[in-house]
Formats: sequence, structure tokens, C-alpha cells
Amino acid sequence: MSTETQPQNRLYFAAWRWHFYAGLYVIPFLLMLAATGLIMLWIAVLSGIGDEKLTVPRGDHLLQVSELTAAAEAAIPGARATQYVAPLSPDHVATVAVALEDASTGITLNPYTGEVLNQFPWRAGWYDFLTDIHGSLLIGDVGDWMIEAAASLGLFLVITGIYLYWPRNGWGKALTVQVSAKGRAFWKSLHGAVGLWVSLLLVLFLISGLSWTGLWGTKFVQAWSTFPAEKWDAVPLSDATHASMNHGAAKEVPWALEQTPMPESGSLAGTQAIAGPVTVDSVAAFADGLGFAYRYQLNLPANETGVFTISHDSMSNDGPDPSADRTVHIDQYTGNVLADVRYADYSPYARLMAWGVAFHEGDLGLWNIALNTAFCLSVMLMAVSGLVLWWKRRPAGARLGAPPQPAEIPYAKGVLLITLGLSLAFPMLGLTLLAVIVLDLVVLSALPPLKRLVS
Repeated sequence: MSTETQPQNRLYFAAWRWHFYAGLYVIPFLLMLAATGLIMLWIAVLSGIGDEKLTVPRGDHLLQVSELTAAAEAAIPGARATQYVAPLSPDHVATVAVALEDASTGITLNPYTGEVLNQFPWRAGWYDFLTDIHGSLLIGDVGDWMIEAAASLGLFLVITGIYLYWPRNGWGKALTVQVSAKGRAFWKSLHGAVGLWVSLLLVLFLISGLSWTGLWGTKFVQAWSTFPAEKWDAVPLSDATHASMNHGAAKEVPWALEQTPMPESGSLAGTQAIAGPVTVDSVAAFADGLGFAYRYQLNLPANETGVFTISHDSMSNDGPDPSADRTVHIDQYTGNVLADVRYADYSPYARLMAWGVAFHEGDLGLWNIALNTAFCLSVMLMAVSGLVLWWKRRPAGARLGAPPQPAEIPYAKGVLLITLGLSLAFPMLGLTLLAVIVLDLVVLSALPPLKRLVS
């Protein structure tokens, strides 16, 4: 039996062909996700998402929140304060979001003097623009589906890539770039070694990213893992969910709460928290007493049934510890706590997501920033080296040069079972794999001009 007809070689060529087709679709998305993710990471590190890294001289005492919101409203006549973001530390600025008609503006203030230091579109800056590209390509649901398909195929790409480059002669050579190699051998060594090093991290990033997507994330995993509002004791609920507190593409609400209905003000429900008048200052004083290690955010009631919402979570870059997540809703009339959701109340997967999102965004410390920077650069290097490999082996002429298709696939039942399992776990992966199979077997193989194009 020749080496070309041995089962392991036929399986190798089948995996290579699928890896090739998946890569054609996934590589542009990997480059986009890595590039936008890297820029977003460093915007957050250097300046913050909303000016929060700006420092001020420490004063004798902080102004009341009502004084800061009044100063912010005065900066844009007719505007109404909607959100207060406490300083990251005694040396940092405070921020107030104000709304006028359909526009929201962030006002950065000196928390000791009330001086207005800056104005900017609220959650509509470069970071948020890149977030929209990162999540939907600026084209809404269609872009979200395209990215979900790419991320799902990315998992398939990792599995086939590990199989293709699994070391046959020891791990030492496989995990190092053979700098002495020439031409295609060097690029294959670079692509394989970098791919092996980043494979586990890539899976973690892909799965945490998929948990935000429209099909697998929203309809399956997030729906199953969302905090159930039924746990609250006889609290009136709004038709709006916590996701209504997000601004545009920005994800400000903890993943575990996005689909949970908001409580409503206007009843005697809840437990007493604030004695006396319920004002933004008394609510802020209550928030100060909760002992957050870093900043917190305070959303003001949006209407007559709205609530004061105090939140501290890594999703909003409030602090580096996801286990410190806490969201508290207060009735605007009685001052009662209607709901108090902490990390311990999250489902097991939601807890993993709290850490996964923080890790994904580089919020866990300097080591996380360094690792994510190296990861993004490695993913771009892996994608580019894959393109170079294809270009170097591509036949002359207008042909894709897909790896040869074996007449039959060995161990077909096992391969099919693994593929079905992955497709059931990730529906978009199943749909995209089905599309690839139809393209390869029905379209490309059946039409001679297209068959010549890929051969």
C-alpha cells in the first residue's frame, strides 16, 4: 500500500482540505478581531473607555453627587443627568452622563471643585466604534451572524490545525520556529509553532466571544445562564431588561443580567436601605457604604417607575476582580432595596463568563494586558503566515489550489460523530460546515470550471 493510500494519509488530506476552506473564511475575521481587540485593549489601558484615567490634584473633600450632576447639566443647558461614575481613586476624575433629546454626552469633572474638564459623546468614542466593528462589522445582525460563523469555524480550525501539526517526532521541534529553514518550510514551522502555542488561548477567546453572539450566545447559553428574577421576593418587574442600560454596541451590564427583567419603583416591596428623603446624594451615600474597592456606577431613574441602580462589575471596568460584581436596585420613592445581585448569585457558567470577559478584555492586571497583547499579535502572525503558506503552494494561474480531496475518508464514523457533537454544541458551526460540504461536494466537484479553479 502506497503512502498516498494509507488511511492516516487520507485522513490527513481530508483534514487539510477542511482546514484550508475554513481558513479562507476565518482568516480575515481573525485579523479584524485581533487588530480591533488590540487597539481597544490599549485605549482602555492608556486613557480609559470614558476619560476615567484622567487624574486631578487631591482636594480636601469631595463634592456631593448632586453638585456634580448639576455642574454637568449646566454644561449642556436643557440636559438631564442619567448616570454618575465615581472616581477610580481619590486622584481621578468623576464622570456624569447627561441626555438631551436622543444624544448622550459624558462630562468629566474634578470631583473636588466641580470644574468641567472635558465633554465627549457618551459610549460613542473610538473604543465603542471599534466595539461595534468587533461585534457586528457595523452592519447589525448580519455582521453578528458572520462573526459567529467565523468564530465557530475558528474552533474547527483549531482542532484540524492541531491534528495536522501534531508532533510526530517530539514536541521540542514542533513548538519552536525553525529559523534556519528556508522558504515554505520556514513559514510552515512559524504557522504551526505559533498555532500550537496560542491554540488553548484562542479557544478561550472564541468561546467567551461566542457567548455574546446572537444565536449560540443570546438564544442558548445566555438564556440558560441568566439570573432568574423570580428569586426576588414579590418585586414588581418592568418589561425592560437590564440590557436597556447598555448604550449602543457597548456592553456595560454584566453578562449574567442582560436578559433579566428590571425591577420597578412604586411599591412597598424590598428591604429598607435609606432612611429619610431618597435623593441622588442619599443613594450615593448608601453606595459608598457598600465598601467597593474601586469605583461604582449609579444609574438614575429614567422615568416614574425607574429605579436607582448601583453597580460595580468588571464588565464596565470598575475593578479587576469579577468576584466583586454587585448590582443593587433601589426604589426611587421608598429607598428600599428591591434587588441585590452578587457574583455568588450567578449560575456556574455566568461565573465563568464574569472571569472570561474580564480576561478577554485584559482587566485582570498587568500580566493580563501583556498576555493579551502577545496573543493578539500572535493571532495576526498566525493568520498572515497561513496566507503566505497558501500563496507559496498555490499553482500558477487563477486557481485556489485546495489540498487534494481523498476518494474516501477513513474512520468516517468517528469523524462524523465528532463533527456532529461539535455541530450540536455550536449550531452555527454545523450550518457553516454543511455549507462547506455542499460547496465542496455539490458545487465545486460537479462543475468542471470550478473544479479546475480549486484543484
